[in-house]
Amino acid sequence: MGLATLDIAVLGFYAVFIFLLAQWVSREKVGHEKNAKDYFLAGRSLPWWAIGASLIAANISAEQIIGMAGSGYAIGLAISCYEWMAALTLIIVGKYFLPIFLENQIYTMPQFLEQRYGPSVRLTLAVFWLGVYVFVNLASILWLGSIAVHAVAGVDQMYALIALGLFACAYSLFGGLKAVALTDIVQVGLLVMGGLIISYLALNQIADGQGVVAGFHQLAANVPEKFKLILTKDSPFYKDLPGISVLVGGLWVMNVSYWGFNQYIIQRALAAKSVREAQRGVVFAAFLKLLMPVIIVLPGLAAVMLIPNLPVPDQAYPELMKMLPTGLKGLVFAALVAAIVASLASKINSVATIFTLDLYAHIKTNASQHHLVAVGRIVSVVAVLIGIVVAKPLLGNFDQAFQYIQEFTGFFTPGICVIFLLGMFWARASAAGALTAAIGSAVLSLAFKIWLPALPFMDRVGVVFLLCLAGAVLVSLAAPAAIPGQIKVKLKGIDYSTTTGFNIAALVVLVVLSALYITWW
Repeated sequence: MGLATLDIAVLGFYAVFIFLLAQWVSREKVGHEKNAKDYFLAGRSLPWWAIGASLIAANISAEQIIGMAGSGYAIGLAISCYEWMAALTLIIVGKYFLPIFLENQIYTMPQFLEQRYGPSVRLTLAVFWLGVYVFVNLASILWLGSIAVHAVAGVDQMYALIALGLFACAYSLFGGLKAVALTDIVQVGLLVMGGLIISYLALNQIADGQGVVAGFHQLAANVPEKFKLILTKDSPFYKDLPGISVLVGGLWVMNVSYWGFNQYIIQRALAAKSVREAQRGVVFAAFLKLLMPVIIVLPGLAAVMLIPNLPVPDQAYPELMKMLPTGLKGLVFAALVAAIVASLASKINSVATIFTLDLYAHIKTNASQHHLVAVGRIVSVVAVLIGIVVAKPLLGNFDQAFQYIQEFTGFFTPGICVIFLLGMFWARASAAGALTAAIGSAVLSLAFKIWLPALPFMDRVGVVFLLCLAGAVLVSLAAPAAIPGQIKVKLKGIDYSTTTGFNIAALVVLVVLSALYITWW
């Protein structure tokens, strides 16, 4: 596509501004030296707006923007289920999970597992998560983000990959989570603005300048087959979104695991001033999730009319960007870059947190706070460099990359979900039961993939979850009951009450979701 001088200037202004803002918000009071709590959990001082914005910034990256717009082009509105069901999941996380984590002053997910099950489970999952975050998440965002930059701006892909990684590392390196979270309100604001601009211009063009409402009605009337949230078995995309399973099946397992037990997501809420502040943050994120399809799916739907017969659906978003006037193109491109670097920075910070607090601090038990922060910064740089080096070998082309991410994480998601849910809500769950779920998840997922390849991915996740749950319960019942005091996390007497504002917000989310599904069932 290429960018005009004004577009490049807009992008340059964004990069300088976000870097300087990150350094400014990361500053400490005179005489206070940044400690591990400051660096990895922002001093447990994050306000609700930073938590909510940072949850979305960590979640949305370029491959999701371009990929979901492409899915909107190919599949239709049904792909929005991922976003809309996440909104309800966030409400559940806020009410039932965060009180447990914050009451127990949890820093990391492996720390919770150690206090609940013992060091073996912590070590196993810490090493696993480090591998996933570096070789799957970090590498995929770098690679797919560089593809997006290349497609939109024409920049050499390897140069784009290196620049994205180094910039994300540089702006977050000094301040840690505080630098990431407190700048994410700008990143998300830019992301929302960019998506709304694309959607507005696309719908207005469909209506020949008569406005977005007219454009939307015309779009829905011309391609009604794209406005179905629940796909039937005769749909060519049923295997991707298997009908009712998006409401009662495996999508719940994937969402609960991702939003409730994923370090680079939940870390924002763990850094809250209080449980109430964390709950306000997840409510804010839930409402942003309701908005996301307007920003990242609707452009793909509009492209069905504006750019029919695209050879590759994922070209929809870049092709729409070509229609933008100079200046606006730079702004929307900056939004795309913001999504990439914000998501990268989140992964980098979580890798540093898990390595430093769950592995290094357990080996070097007398390490000073200053030393731990220094280790975290070194790990951040190393993680980015590894991601840059392995991105192309692991993720050589876009289709394989998507499959690689889905299949690898899907093998372990059911087991992780079982381990945490039983650990939080069933005192009888044992370390042996937890390890049974972890191993069973990988083995059963592989077996189903080999023997039942026609089984939709989402259904496979749901079935494996139920089998792992049964296995973990049986093994836990067969093992001796935990000795009083052996479980070092507080599970009884947790206050699950929520404010009137939270309850009203939860009801609004439920009503909006019900209206959406009733309208486009």
